[in-house]
Amino acid sequence: MTPVTRKPCVAGNWKMNLTLGQASDLASAVVKSGPDIGGAEVVLIPPFTSLPRVKGVLEGGPVRLGGQNCHWEDKGAYTGEISPLMLKEAGCRYVLIGHSERRQYFGETDATVNKKIRAALQHDLLPIFCMGETLAEREQGQTEIRIIGQLDGGLEGLTDDEFSQIVMAYEPVWAIGTGRTASPGQAEEVQALIRDRLSKKYGKEISSYAIILYGGSVKPDNAFSLYQEKNIDGFLVGGASLEAGSFITIIKEAIKADRIKQ
Repeated sequence: MTPVTRKPCVAGNWKMNLTLGQASDLASAVVKSGPDIGGAEVVLIPPFTSLPRVKGVLEGGPVRLGGQNCHWEDKGAYTGEISPLMLKEAGCRYVLIGHSERRQYFGETDATVNKKIRAALQHDLLPIFCMGETLAEREQGQTEIRIIGQLDGGLEGLTDDEFSQIVMAYEPVWAIGTGRTASPGQAEEVQALIRDRLSKKYGKEISSYAIILYGGSVKPDNAFSLYQEKNIDGFLVGGASLEAGSFITIIKEAIKADRIKQ
């Protein structure tokens, strides 16, 4: 596997939204904007039922496909689950792991996140490893403890080479779907904390290449200012990725900010 290069990365997490036709139309609109978004790694993450349809739209182009979750086993009696092998065969290059909604609603733990990351890597899938604190944890001054705990737990036992295949994503739980976005300074503080911790675990050189996304009410009007921060390498976009115009604008803003940052 080739390590991910540190260039703008923007992933659209469609969550439990869009019919097959809507998913196809949205993917087509993103593909048609190709010349304008060619400077970024763009990932579309539809519901599992839409993977084959979206794969057909993306096939042969630069926009990547991702899954919203995976199990740690290749097969078995796990009703309602999907394996990394299935995602790979469905055309996925990426897979979201440890999203706060999975942790909050479906009992995801740092231990299961670690198992899923390992399983994804075994099938040449690139994990987008999510972490974030709740509003209560932030207000109680526990952000650093929470983030480092999730980071260390998810990456437990992974080698340098394995880590180099992982995209990190910081999503403060209090900003997901609330319309409340972390300020650029708030986001950068945690992104820098993550990179510093990675430097201690894997060394400064390896951590300097790590892709760390920010997520949480990212919109066209705040993407540029967020991306200008030193340790923000792109975005994990939720609601704004469900409308082609807003998602494409976010990608363009990230590319524009990256040119200035360089």
